[in-house]
Parts: sequence; structure tokens; C-alpha cells
Amino acid sequence: MSNLAPGKSVDGSPRGIERYYRLHARIYDATRWSFLFGRRNLSACIAANRQPRRILEVGCGTGTNLRALCRHFPDAEIIGVDLSADMLGVARKNLQHMTRPPKLVQRAYNESLQDNDPFDLVVFSYALSMFNPGWEHAIEIARHDLAANGIIAVVDFHHSRFPWFRNWMGVNHVRMDAHLLPLLEQHFTAEQCQVNAAYGGLWHWFRFIGTPRQDPRKNLATNSPYGETVPQP
Repeated sequence: MSNLAPGKSVDGSPRGIERYYRLHARIYDATRWSFLFGRRNLSACIAANRQPRRILEVGCGTGTNLRALCRHFPDAEIIGVDLSADMLGVARKNLQHMTRPPKLVQRAYNESLQDNDPFDLVVFSYALSMFNPGWEHAIEIARHDLAANGIIAVVDFHHSRFPWFRNWMGVNHVRMDAHLLPLLEQHFTAEQCQVNAAYGGLWHWFRFIGTPRQDPRKNLATNSPYGETVPQP
């Protein structure tokens, strides 16, 4: 259940998201750097231990992460998926000078995209918190789309203890109820799970890197080649 105050709601429906980014696509890169923490070194963190052959980013937006993924994994097949045509329009401009630009696809992530060739890496960067409804299904699809030894990498908003801030983020289609990590930990074994404070604790964000569980009902932490692992009860 959401912790939004009465009368407030998070509209993550396809139409709501498309309307939102029709207005925000042109200013997205100039404004989001100040609060989308953890994106910058995500690709480098993965590259220190893996060289994925096939990569999918869900909610790729204006292509910021795609550029980093192309830089760290130049030989990989990289696909970026986003619901917003306006955001993908900006991404095409940002990526047009690349020698081997990633493939961009406009669609919702509501069914498998692996096409009998599983991905070695699936990335969600500040996307799942805007899938309302649909975040549970997206995590389950990602679990299906990954190879048995593949990894999921997620960076996103986690929680704020201030109702007024959660309400404001809800107006911007973001849900901040600490609801993502429990399901990620159900479906994936954590190789890295870090929760970090932003602006003195106004909100918290998290980074999660994990591998598919053989039995998603289990919830056990393991040692990590990526650094800190947070055991779960």
C-alpha cells in the first residue's frame, strides 16, 4: 500500500507517463543530474567483474546510461526500451554520433523481449519506481529475460520519511514506499545491495545488483564480487 496522503496518487499509467515526458523530455538532462544518484558509475561497477554480450536497458530515457554501457561494453548488443517517444527522440540525438549506437525500441516492458536469446544484463535506472501499476510484472519479466548466469542492475528511489516529499514525488509519477527491494531480493540473489541517503536524509536511494535465483522464494545473501552485500532477514 502506498504511503501517499489521502487525495494523492501515483499515476504510472502509460498515458500518464507519456504526457509527463512530452513536457519534460527537453529539460530532462539539464535537471535530473541533481537527484538521480548512483547512475554515473553503475556501468563501471558491472564492467569490473562482467563483460555481458547482450544488454537490455528498460526505461532508457534520453540515453545517459546507454552511452556508458556502449563505452564499457563496446562489443555487446545493446537495446534500449522506453515508453516515451519524446524521450527516445532525445536519445537518438544524443547517440547519433556513436560508431555502434544501441537499438532503441518504443514500447512498454510488459512482455518478454529475449526472443530465445536471453540477456546477460538487464538495467533499470530510476524506472521501476514509475511503473505504477506494473513494477512487479516488470521485475518478473526481467527474471525471465535473463540468462541463468546473467545479472540485473537497478538504481532507484527507495523511501522518504517525509509525507510531503513522497506526495510531491507522487505528483511526478514516482512511488517511494521502499517497495522495490523486497521483490528484487525474492527473485535475485544480491551481489550488491546498498541503500544511501540523499540531501541529509530527505530521501534514500538504492543500488541493487543480483543474479537470478533458482528458487525465487528463498531470500539469502551471498558474498559479492561487487562489494557490500546487505543480508536480509
